[in-house]
Amino acid sequence: MSQARADERPVADGRALIEANCAQCHATGSTDASPHPDAPPLRTLSQRYPIESLEEALAEGLSTGHPDMPEFVAAPEQIGAIIAYIKSLNP
Repeated sequence: MSQARADERPVADGRALIEANCAQCHATGSTDASPHPDAPPLRTLSQRYPIESLEEALAEGLSTGHPDMPEFVAAPEQIGAIIAYIKSLNP
């Protein structure tokens, strides 16, 4: 596998995880609107706090956000992929 393809893998995995677990409420792309009015688009998270700070929250169980947000816990390899995808939304 080329290095470029290896670098793209975490982003693709993160996108799949986010689409499966977050897209019901959050905008997951670079221009779409969030389906839930209280759920911020994921591309705007870096405006609120450093994206790296999400790593600990995802490991411990992300349960803050909009009032009816379900708890979300990610495995360590999933966390890296999720962070890589969110960072890719803000090149």
